[in-house]
Amino acid sequence: MEHNPALALFLALGIVIAAARIAGGLARQFNQPRVLGELIVGVILGPSLLDLLHSTALGLDQTILAETIDELAQLGVLLLMFKIGLDVHVSELVKVGKVALLAGIGGALLPVVLVFPLLMLVGMSWQTSLFTGVVLAATSVSISAQVLLELGVLQTKEGNGLLASALIDDVIAILLVSLTVALTTQEQGVALGDLVTIIARMSLYFVAAFGIAWFVLPRVIEWLSKQPAIAQSYGIPAVALVLAMFFGWSAEVWGGVAAISGAFIVGAGLSRLREPIKHPIDVAVSNIAYSFLVPIFFVSVGLQIDLHLFPLEILPLAAALLLAALASKVIGCGLGAYWGGFNRQESLRLGICMISRGEVGLIIASLGLANGILEADGGLFAAVFLVILLTTVITPPLVRRAFLNHPVHTRRATHVNN
Repeated sequence: MEHNPALALFLALGIVIAAARIAGGLARQFNQPRVLGELIVGVILGPSLLDLLHSTALGLDQTILAETIDELAQLGVLLLMFKIGLDVHVSELVKVGKVALLAGIGGALLPVVLVFPLLMLVGMSWQTSLFTGVVLAATSVSISAQVLLELGVLQTKEGNGLLASALIDDVIAILLVSLTVALTTQEQGVALGDLVTIIARMSLYFVAAFGIAWFVLPRVIEWLSKQPAIAQSYGIPAVALVLAMFFGWSAEVWGGVAAISGAFIVGAGLSRLREPIKHPIDVAVSNIAYSFLVPIFFVSVGLQIDLHLFPLEILPLAAALLLAALASKVIGCGLGAYWGGFNRQESLRLGICMISRGEVGLIIASLGLANGILEADGGLFAAVFLVILLTTVITPPLVRRAFLNHPVHTRRATHVNN
């Protein structure tokens, strides 16, 4: 009797998800984000140590298995970016609009400005150099926000500034990713006419997609929610998921931009829905994404890392990238916040809060792998992965240190001690 080929997939997914949950839980025990544990366990399960997907003992040595897991991981990325868009709160941007705009722009552009010439000097192609800078332009707001929540200072100037600046930063990073992928995947280079065509195509898509997502889709969902046949049995969340996947498809096919951009756009549009309608969508997407697909994505990133291929001679470059990653956020976001009206201490705190690249940096890096801009076995991806990992690890203690003497935190600590 032949074995069902799906059985290997069932076993592999069971191991991956169980390992992700255990590792994520252990990370939280040490006051670290879950993503850190999921990344590390991915490296352990990958060719660096256990090489799970090529285990003949478990009957998992199948090429199609790795491809299927990668496709599920990409679906996890799509839903993650849809969820990020769904969490957009425009009112938060308005409160600290000038600070958010300047800090977000500075934090997104300075990493590119620092990293691009650095990699060009060591002999990397302009495509790889540019894309690596864009990878490090991202910010993971969830990690710092969790720390600020634990310290009781999330609802402060710096906390609101972090949430709004990170949103601006991520929007710019997504736009940069879309433009960079379009430019760097051209086989014969990009002539001036081609560049104008690419930018025009992208701009037209973004204007049309944002217009439809912002003004049309909320009204459509509101109308559908009043139709009993659709509103029942998770009908509205199902419609939202269909829209996320359709916009993801259209982003690449029609706009020539990354699929995650389309998912983010439709999520941002649906963020305008009334809470009674939006909440079921949020819950359904969160359940599917965070319990199933997103852990697969983070573990899959680690599965692509082979530390045996990590050349020791690239460690100085990794150290230089780490310094650039730290300086670009502290200086770029800090100066932007200072010019926006924050004092020096508030600006420094905001800059430190923006250091972590976390899951957003990994999403962009994985996109570079998928498009052949970064190579998994070339050393640079491992160095970038290490930088993302380290910025994720060091951000919580740095944030705690920066807010140690914050008035709100000090009053809260005094009250608790008394």
